[in-house]
Amino acid sequence: MTSTEIARTIWAELAGTDFRVTTVDAGGVPTRSLQAGAGEPVIFLHGTSGHLEAFARNIAAHAKRYAVHAIDMLGHGYTGKPDYAYEIPRYRDHLLAYLDAAGIESAHIVGESLGGWVGARTAIDAPDRIASLQLLCAGGTVANPQVMERIRSSTREAVARDDLELTRARMRLLMADAKDATEELVAIRHAIYHQPDFVANIDNLLCLQDLETRLRNILRPEHLAQITVPTLIVWGRNNPFGAVPEATAMHEAISSSELALFDDCGHWPQHEHAARYNGLSLEFLAKHPMAAR
Repeated sequence: MTSTEIARTIWAELAGTDFRVTTVDAGGVPTRSLQAGAGEPVIFLHGTSGHLEAFARNIAAHAKRYAVHAIDMLGHGYTGKPDYAYEIPRYRDHLLAYLDAAGIESAHIVGESLGGWVGARTAIDAPDRIASLQLLCAGGTVANPQVMERIRSSTREAVARDDLELTRARMRLLMADAKDATEELVAIRHAIYHQPDFVANIDNLLCLQDLETRLRNILRPEHLAQITVPTLIVWGRNNPFGAVPEATAMHEAISSSELALFDDCGHWPQHEHAARYNGLSLEFLAKHPMAAR
């Protein structure tokens, strides 16, 4: 590990920040949650087969002004894995149950990939619970069989075989620069992938990569047009799971949205370009305080 990698470990990123990692009962689902800071709540939601460490480079900056909650979503990470297919309404209900359990009436939602899909659906169905929305390379607006197969096959193979290189390849698929898939992230993902309940549950987790299921859950322009909360769309120009026109289509459909495109960036803009993203996010949040709603 190089000196640069040592400086950017998750523990180093959180140094000087008071936080706790706890389990919250969200509607009967034990949900891992990292909590830090005070103020208006900001909820970070990761992508498919991900975990809360996807936001390790963002928590400290946001916790200086906000009450941060980074959670492992339903069936992911170290959160409970009930035996049913994880379609978007299930994720929405789990998010709302988490807000209820944490005593949060309304929150700013930051969703990356699958997390953005869930955040957008929740903003449509329960707008009173969402103060603002950030969509970071959000999924859910397109059904591309080639992309879906890439996600399904790379994840399934890394879960089925206890080979660290397969997990490393899955993580590097997310990044424009392979070095951003740090060995620490690879190790965390590998440990999660090889929990017995994660392995047993992989079909439920990957159900949205099935075309029929995805089309049943997809967000069409008329759905996005129902989002009325302030929305920030952030997209990497090198996103391997969705081209820039997907982002511009979201921006056109959501009248209350802003769009930022990041050069030399893949699927994790909040991680690959953390300093730029943190500044942009904090500026956006400051413009849209809950008191203004």
